[in-house]
Formats: sequence, C-alpha cells, structure tokens
Amino acid sequence: MKLIPTLPGGRGAAAAGTAMFLVGTLTAVSATISHYPVFGGQAVRYTVAALILLAVVRWRGGPARRPTVREWALLAALAGTGLVAFNVCIVAATRDTSPATIGTVIATVPIVLALVGPLLEGRRPAPAVVVSACVVAAGAALANGLGGGSVRGLLLSLGALGGEVCFSLLAVPLLPTLGPVRVSAYSAAIAAPMLLAVGLVTDGTSVLRMPTGAEFAGLAYLSVVVTVVAFLLWYGALGRLGADRAGLFAGTIPVSAVVTTVVLGLGRPGPADLAGAALVALGVVLGLRRRVVPCEAAPIGIARGSA
Repeated sequence: MKLIPTLPGGRGAAAAGTAMFLVGTLTAVSATISHYPVFGGQAVRYTVAALILLAVVRWRGGPARRPTVREWALLAALAGTGLVAFNVCIVAATRDTSPATIGTVIATVPIVLALVGPLLEGRRPAPAVVVSACVVAAGAALANGLGGGSVRGLLLSLGALGGEVCFSLLAVPLLPTLGPVRVSAYSAAIAAPMLLAVGLVTDGTSVLRMPTGAEFAGLAYLSVVVTVVAFLLWYGALGRLGADRAGLFAGTIPVSAVVTTVVLGLGRPGPADLAGAALVALGVVLGLRRRVVPCEAAPIGIARGSA
C-alpha cells in the first residue's frame, strides 16, 4: 500500500494561531473595563459584534440561507454554553479560586478537543495529536502558574472548560452549511440578550451605563478584534484543520496573555512563562507535523491538512 504525506496546516494553522492569540489579549485589555458592569459589558460586546457580522453577511450577498430548526437549536446551545455559560462560570470562579487555577483548567481544552472532536466526526483520535495536546496543555498550565482554590472554584472552572469546548464542537456541524460568518453572527446575536438578562439579575438597573473613554476603547477592541475577527478566524480554521488539530492552538491563550501584559507594560515574563511558551510551541509543532496516510485516503487527508 503506497503511502503519501499530507500537507501541513498552512493557512488554517495561521488562522487558528492568530485567533487564539487575539483571544489571549482579552485578559490584559479587560483591565480597562474592570469597573464596568461585567455582564452588561459582555452584552454590549456581542451586540456590536453581531451587528458588524450581520452587516458583513448582507454585504457579501449571495443566496439567502435561513437556518433550519435544528441549526437554530445548535446555535442557541452554542451561544448558551460557549458564550454565556462560559462568561458566567469565569466571573463566578474568580470569587472562589485564583485566575491561575481557572487558566490551568481551561488549558486542558486541547486534550478534550483532541479526544472528542474526532469521535464526533466518526474517526478515531490520532495518538500523535493527543500526545501533542498534552504537551500544549502542560505548557499552558505552566505559563498560568497552576494556582489553587476551593472545590467550588474548581467546579466552576470545569464549567468554563465545558463552555470553551462547546464553543468549538457545536460549531462543527454548522460550519459546512452556514459558514463562519453566519455562525459567528447568529451565535453573538443570541448571546447578547442572554447576557443582558444575567446582568439584570446580578446588577439590576446598573447593568448598563455610559462608558468612559478608556472603557469605550476597551469594549470596542473586545467587540471588533476579540469577537468579530477572532471568531471568523477560529471558525474558518476549524473547517480546515478539524477540531482536534485546531484545538492545539488554544494553548497559546496564556502565552498571548503574557505577551500582551509585557507590551502594555503591566509585567515581565518569568522563567515559568518562558518555559510554558516553549512547551506550547513544541506541542503545536508536533501536532501539525506532516503525517502519512494510505493512498486511497489521501483526498480526505489533504483536504483536512490543506489551507
């Protein structure tokens, strides 16, 4: 049986890496809106992002494509878990545990996607990708500083992990029919009123207020860069790489957070940060290296690995 190499990730890898790097900047930028109502700010963020994305859908034109009832259900589940529940768990977890612990738990996303992603696509997890995901997760945990906290904080962190995983896995069946732009637009539009409702429960009438200049800039960055741009890049990469290989780049989030903190002059990386970044880079390289597949499976392998 003749074996031929598949192609590396290419543009898909670049898109996934850029998307997760942008998401990693969220931590440092969020400091600029730390005094703004949390859930009200998130509602504003997703509302602005949805308006931009829906405008892109209209501008691109093409045949109208309304989601089916099943697709609307998946979109609602994606928004409710990957956007709303994720944010709620993150905010609640910070009251019971350290940011390092939350980051360490969420750093296991590559492992979960490497194991579950292929199963949902009807194929076996690739051992090399699973091992690479473990290396990436170890590096991300090291960069986060591990941390400690209460059992409740750990459980909430696991809830955030579940939301992060659902953000990718629930999008996989939607992307072939709706595409990255519509999936991003519809999920953001559904999440906005959900988050506003959570904000009304937690903050009452103080859920929204006029932002200061710095807060306006921070919200604009989160809306346009961390939501619109990052969502489009990430969902585009999922279609090119598959959830398992794209998930490796989730480990770059804490590395990006460290880089952003340095750029903004808020801190300097320590030995653990640098070692963690090196492990993440090693894991990603191992997971995206060339593979060999049976000749008759080449079209599928090339399609998944091409850019």
